[in-house]
Order: sequence, then C-alpha cells, then structure tokens
Amino acid sequence: MNNIEERGLGAVTHILGLFTGFLGPLIVYLVKTDEGFARDQAREALNFQITVMIASIISAILIVVLIGIALIIIVGILDLIFCIIAAVRANNGEFYRYPINIRFIKYPGMSI
Repeated sequence: MNNIEERGLGAVTHILGLFTGFLGPLIVYLVKTDEGFARDQAREALNFQITVMIASIISAILIVVLIGIALIIIVGILDLIFCIIAAVRANNGEFYRYPINIRFIKYPGMSI
C-alpha cells in the first residue's frame, strides 16, 4: 500500500469506530498484518472504542443514581468529537493518539 492509501485507511478506521463501535477497527487491525500507519491507527481506534464501551457501560449502570444520563451524553459527544479529529489527523498522515484512552492492545516495544 502506498502512503495515500495507508492514510485513507487510517482515517476510515476512526470513522468506522463511530458506526460499528470496536468491530470496525478490530477488523482493520486483524486484516493489516504489517506494522504500518493503518495498523497503528486501527490499534489506537480499537483501544479508544473499547474505552468508550466501558465508559458507556459504567454510565448505564449509573443511570440508577441519575448521573448516568448526563455521563452517557458526554461520552457520546466526546466519542464523536475525538473520532472526527482523529480521522482528520490520520488523513493528514499524523500518528494521532486519543487524549483519553486505555491502552488494552499494546504497541510494539511498549513496556507495561
């Protein structure tokens, strides 16, 4: 793949996260076996979507005490904003890192 295709796939991966949750980034991550830009961005999007899913579950549980309603709205808005920013930056060729992200899938050479 050339650089333009890698950047495009990286951007699409972040947008897929909005519509498919963690499944879209997971598929791209599993299909892209070589360590390149698209796999890096798929890993980042996958980690973020798993983080969003956990935050959504916690917010849903907190609906019982009424704070969960506001939290679910905030999580949804942040997911939308961060995914759009990530897609634009990935399309520009930048290695984007979400500001709020738990790294479940580690990066090569990354220590605990």
